[in-house]
Amino acid sequence: MEFKDYYDTLGVKPDATDAEIKSAYRRLARKYHPDVSKEAGAEDKFKSVNEAYEALRDPSRRKAYDQLRAGGYREGDPFRGPPPNWQRETDFGGGEGGFDQESFSDFFESLFGGRSAAGRTGPRPGRDLHAQIAVDLGTAYHGGRERISLRDGSGERTLEVRIPAGIAPGQQIRLAGQGYPGMHGGKAGDLILEVGLRDDPRFKLDGRNVLVNLPIAPWEAALGATVTVPTLGGNVELRVPAGSDGGRKMRLRGRGWPGKTPGDQIVTLDVRVPKADTAEQRELYEALAKAYFEYDPRG
Repeated sequence: MEFKDYYDTLGVKPDATDAEIKSAYRRLARKYHPDVSKEAGAEDKFKSVNEAYEALRDPSRRKAYDQLRAGGYREGDPFRGPPPNWQRETDFGGGEGGFDQESFSDFFESLFGGRSAAGRTGPRPGRDLHAQIAVDLGTAYHGGRERISLRDGSGERTLEVRIPAGIAPGQQIRLAGQGYPGMHGGKAGDLILEVGLRDDPRFKLDGRNVLVNLPIAPWEAALGATVTVPTLGGNVELRVPAGSDGGRKMRLRGRGWPGKTPGDQIVTLDVRVPKADTAEQRELYEALAKAYFEYDPRG
């Protein structure tokens, strides 16, 4: 049996705060999750990250581990087990819930797997399962449902997830009881889904503002016009002022991402020039050039 350096596994320093350990765990769990990662050995790395977090997230387990590590052990060193007084000096009955010993290494079980008969047979809740879900911009805006497939220790399963209206990228959805199973009658952990947004061909999210390019004709830009603009909440009418240049930005207040203070939609005018495919169209362009012979678009 070899010693495992759990700090090294999570890529944090031994004096890392609980928040830093949790952040590192979430980042690595997302990176190596079998449903997401294509890297070789990702599943084993995912299990190692889970084990390291289980050891370090509980104050009593972390304190005992730190004392053992202070004896000079490093990753891969031969390890024959904890000292004889290990269980008498430490109590691992508290913390943030139980764990499934079968999913962890012999090293972990040698340190934290020995419990009293009551501890082994009493109900222990399962761990939370972290995953990602990608949704369309429209679904995130209006709300809806999304089906996801998960692969974990119990096999592959499909779930239908309710997407709350106005959820933003990076926010989380918690599904109670859909995490790792509990032991000895303990309740299952939760499934925590971090929301990401799929690219949209028309709209782009910038904070709480929604960005969109609006193609318009040269005569609409020159003379002014009322044009239809798509928004995530439906089409609206926009008045384009006469003499508008391409690239001009116009703001539709309150038409951005929903929330207590809704964002705006920023419309960028994109002047499109039609081709002169016929003799008549070329003549019209020539007449326009003569009428504006003094105009220099380059200054």
